[in-house]
Amino acid sequence: MIKNPRRVLALSCAALIAVAPLAAVTSATAATTAAAATGSARGALVKAERSAHLSGKQVNDYLGNAGFPAIEDARGIDVYSVTYRTVDVRGRPTTATGAVVLPRVPAHNLRVVSYAHGTMATRKDAPSVETQTDGSYLAAYFATQGFAAVAPDYLGLGGGPGPHPYMHTATEAGASLDLLKAARTLAGQKRVTLDRRILVTGFSQGGHAAMALGAALQKDEELDVAAVAPVSGPFDLEDAELPAALHGGLDDRSATFYLAYWLTSMDRVYNLYDTPAQAFRPPYDKKITKLLDGSRDFDAIVAGLPPTVEKLLTPGYLKQLDKPSGTLLKAIRANDTTCRDLRPGVPVRLFAASGDRDVAIANSVSCLKDLRGRGFDASLTDVGDVDHTGSVMRSMPQVLDWFRQEAATE
Repeated sequence: MIKNPRRVLALSCAALIAVAPLAAVTSATAATTAAAATGSARGALVKAERSAHLSGKQVNDYLGNAGFPAIEDARGIDVYSVTYRTVDVRGRPTTATGAVVLPRVPAHNLRVVSYAHGTMATRKDAPSVETQTDGSYLAAYFATQGFAAVAPDYLGLGGGPGPHPYMHTATEAGASLDLLKAARTLAGQKRVTLDRRILVTGFSQGGHAAMALGAALQKDEELDVAAVAPVSGPFDLEDAELPAALHGGLDDRSATFYLAYWLTSMDRVYNLYDTPAQAFRPPYDKKITKLLDGSRDFDAIVAGLPPTVEKLLTPGYLKQLDKPSGTLLKAIRANDTTCRDLRPGVPVRLFAASGDRDVAIANSVSCLKDLRGRGFDASLTDVGDVDHTGSVMRSMPQVLDWFRQEAATE
């Protein structure tokens, strides 16, 4: 398993089981690419630091400790922590960070996998910083098998300024797309060319982000999308995830965490309430914003939240969430569009688990209905009666096989 099963109850991807830090198996001195900013445009590379230089055996040891099976002919990889230019929720210039992982292979034109990580509320847990997150593991997983891999932190996580706008579709897509462009600059410095046709995947929040990136790539002049394979994404808050969270379809602590995080994040963008007391019961109204400001670790966040949604939110706000309207409904619908924004012409393979109590499989069922209703080549694979973490562990080998097939036929 990627994570401790207890920790997945309230935080789908931020905290993982303790394994040897990646830095412990790197070269003694991390190499830094003294990359001067290549410009002020979106996607410009600001800096890149090599944080790991691993042999194939070392990659297998690293992934094996997280529960991945041994990979035959694993390639060595170089991992870079990258800072690049993008825009914030208001379209203003800012920076974001992410991980870029390049395989050490003789080929000079590499296919690229973009992996979008799952929910995390702690800034330092992002892939560019922490080695024990799904973003770090999965980027290494794809890279050691010959793909160039990128893993965005998103806005406000890792080394990016400001708070993270959790589940904000436009910036998930924007930060992901701009990292792909920064990665091309970095690869060029290493005399490697990256294919413009991107293979896109992601887990949990990252499933949502993956669909958003796919749509953004279709509109981009420089890059394009080859295939999209989201895993257990919360695509439909209005008709799938919120009803599950409010009516017993999710684990209680997971529902409490996700709603607290979503509401505080969306309030910064849409002004959902005048004061936290309009939504949160005391004493949480006084501490919820600070609790979820990105500086606290998983244990502190969980300790600061009640065990149920009913103890977190006021009766009035629970009613609003059950039948949203006004600004709340606007925020939901503005970000429930990822399965409708993608245009036909790209194949999509959805993966989810019937046993998932963090992200209801109804989200993926809804997404599939949207896609097929518009003529997509799309499918949904139910990986079975496993939990949220189990869904990604069962899905990613299938995603890898499909990406290999897609890369071989193009």
